[in-house]
Amino acid sequence: MKIDRIHHVAYRCRDAKETVLWYQEMLGMDFVLAIAEDLVPSTKEPDPYMHVFLDAGGGNVLAFFELPTQPPMGRDPNTPAWVQHIAFRVRDRAELLEYKAHLEARGVDVLGVTDHGLFHSIYFFDPNGHRLELSCPDPDEAALLSKMDAVKWAMLEDWSKTKRAPKHAAFLHAREFAG
Repeated sequence: MKIDRIHHVAYRCRDAKETVLWYQEMLGMDFVLAIAEDLVPSTKEPDPYMHVFLDAGGGNVLAFFELPTQPPMGRDPNTPAWVQHIAFRVRDRAELLEYKAHLEARGVDVLGVTDHGLFHSIYFFDPNGHRLELSCPDPDEAALLSKMDAVKWAMLEDWSKTKRAPKHAAFLHAREFAG
């Protein structure tokens, strides 16, 4: 047995219409479908919802639930805001910079470009407070992936024992931390 792919990823939103329109305008995602019920199909709980689905490219679907009868959504107070995020891949650095300019021109605060060695990223938040990342491949991505593959198990084992960042792949962020 092996998983084929992700069917969809679902998050909560404050306002389904606002969310759909924002993702259309800011990221060019198409609105695929909406589902709404007064009962949750899996649990049969009474909990009215609007479930919207957006095309995130390549067969990937990003979905949101608006839950008007539930308390306002929050975040895990013990997890830093930079940890939990949704990352999307774009074609190349030119397109990444085009998105950065597009978002900033519409008032979105954008962090980056950050050089992660394998890829380059920008970060920003959607209107629901979800952190988003757009990434493009580095020209040396294939060679770096090969180097990373060679050290992944040793890194995981060292981390498991020490809970300190192993230095097997320190080369990855060398450019970012250098300047």
